[in-house]
Amino acid sequence: MGCPLLRNTLAGLILVLLSKGSDVLGAEFGHLPDNITVLEGESVTLRCRIDEEVTHKAWLNRSNILFTGTDKWSLDKRVTLVNTSNREFSILIDKVQVTDEGPYTCTFQANNKPRITHVYLIVQVPARIVNISKSVSVNEGENVNLYCLAVGRPEPTVTWKDQKYGLVSEGEFLDITEIKRQQAEDYECITHNGVAPPDQQKVRVTVNYPPMITDMKNMPANLGKTAILRCDAMAVPPATFEWYRDDHRPVENDNTLRIKNEKTRSLLLFTNVTEKHFGNYTCFASNRLGSSNASMLLFRPGALQGRGAGLHAGMSAGLCVWVSLSAVLLVKV
Repeated sequence: MGCPLLRNTLAGLILVLLSKGSDVLGAEFGHLPDNITVLEGESVTLRCRIDEEVTHKAWLNRSNILFTGTDKWSLDKRVTLVNTSNREFSILIDKVQVTDEGPYTCTFQANNKPRITHVYLIVQVPARIVNISKSVSVNEGENVNLYCLAVGRPEPTVTWKDQKYGLVSEGEFLDITEIKRQQAEDYECITHNGVAPPDQQKVRVTVNYPPMITDMKNMPANLGKTAILRCDAMAVPPATFEWYRDDHRPVENDNTLRIKNEKTRSLLLFTNVTEKHFGNYTCFASNRLGSSNASMLLFRPGALQGRGAGLHAGMSAGLCVWVSLSAVLLVKV
């Protein structure tokens, strides 16, 4: 019984003997369709119901004999007889595998007439992702190629979903050409074949770009009061910040001034404004991809307007002197 050739020969002989000289009729499969579908890992019972007196009976899978009567020929411990009588001859396949898929034959001899019926076992496997791109970090303007490989029976579909905009791309591969910073997000792969709920996984795409200062403005401040200069910069990786005075001296912490750096901004905190604090400050934001800078004034309220008015007054006085002097010279002439 361990020889495949012998098993095939005996299987063929059983079918010939049971069908020789008579019409082939069908046994009842317990109202089941000719195709029986089962999920991988589940159990299935193949029922062969008999309504006549039986002399011989057998179960075959393709050309392999599983049972002849109550004698088991199969070495597979998962296959067992669950009911054998004059009215039923059924087998159970436990923990169904994909390799169990195929045709099964129940055959028996009743009242000197052969009975042969066939059933095809279909094994379905829920779709699942077996290989997917790792999270990736790229520079803005580069191309991104993601993949998501899935298996299942029947063959599953694979789609990519853009979480931010809800866009969908069909197929195992997602290609993004010259990626922009706005496209940095989680991309979700979804695979489905109708057998079970979809399987889904996400891939994070990080887009690196140089700092860009987005918020800066001049700030009025009163002597003895507090004041804040703010420098906001968007960047990936996050920017590092430095501050400089108008004479290019680095700004350093002291008892009246403190630098507070956060993820996307830097603050100059003046706790007690004095005359020495007024002036121009430059914020310098940088990461490994580049840098950006912006300047802003800390000034006394009205100082800019007063400075301008003084300048115009001085010009008017000088003009008056020049006109008077010209008039005197003309009179003498």
